[in-house]
Amino acid sequence: MKKTARTMKTPSPTPVTQAQAEDAVRVLLRWAGEDPRREGLVDTPKRVAEAYRDWFSGYAIDPAEYLGRTFEEVAGYDEMIVLRDIRFESFCEHHMAPIIGRAHVGYLPTDKVVGISKLARVVDAYARRFQVQEKLTAQIAQCIGTVLKPRGVGVVVDATHQCMTTRGVHKTGVSMITSQMLGTFREDARTRAEFLRFIDIDGHG
Repeated sequence: MKKTARTMKTPSPTPVTQAQAEDAVRVLLRWAGEDPRREGLVDTPKRVAEAYRDWFSGYAIDPAEYLGRTFEEVAGYDEMIVLRDIRFESFCEHHMAPIIGRAHVGYLPTDKVVGISKLARVVDAYARRFQVQEKLTAQIAQCIGTVLKPRGVGVVVDATHQCMTTRGVHKTGVSMITSQMLGTFREDARTRAEFLRFIDIDGHG
């Protein structure tokens, strides 16, 4: 009899209380050589926990829900739609250091479009998690492609990584560019070139 492999589920993280999160910050302060009891740091653990709740709010959001409401009355418009320079802040999952940059998103609609603010919200929802830039880029493109089912999607992310600029090699003025092209953006060089021309990626220093 042929044995089938069991499906392994990733265990859900154990819930952490606000008090536990604050205690963890106190441990880090002591590890760094500080005294969490001194006046300037007494409220720091609470502030850090609250900041984390904001910075990582993306875990509580399903980005696809932002794209659920679409519009079909667009007078037959079927050309490229591009939203560029979507500023975002994220955090590197390797060093927990900030990643700050811009995302450029484009798609070729079929029979429906979505409000442009929703594209920015999709970017933020994925950015507000621990990330690597390559995964962030792919997630944004795949979400738009899966929900809107356009003829093509293009996403370019241009960001600086503080894990590289403030530690390690200490190289400032360096940015990383990643892209994900789906559908006609991948298959048609002219479509891809038009998208890259629209976002003018070379024009941003």
